[in-house]
Amino acid sequence: MAKNKKPNAAFMRPVTPDAALAAVVGADPLPRTELTKKLWDYIKSNDLQNPSNRREIIADDKLKAVFDGKDKVSMFEMTKLVSNHVAS
Repeated sequence: MAKNKKPNAAFMRPVTPDAALAAVVGADPLPRTELTKKLWDYIKSNDLQNPSNRREIIADDKLKAVFDGKDKVSMFEMTKLVSNHVAS
């Protein structure tokens, strides 16, 4: 890795969550890195990881709105679905 590698500016630029995502992470614009952190805080504090497969997220009512109505999604699918709920 390069010593002086700069953080990716796209990840640091604030994005605005839509109403569905704002119910989970708040309505204030925030960088994607912080949005992801808040999303994981919510998932962990509400015990929404599948105990037998930690890469799977079990949706509660708030997350179902973000996950297009799906009951559960993988971590990787979650990232894609969340990006549909932010405006740059």
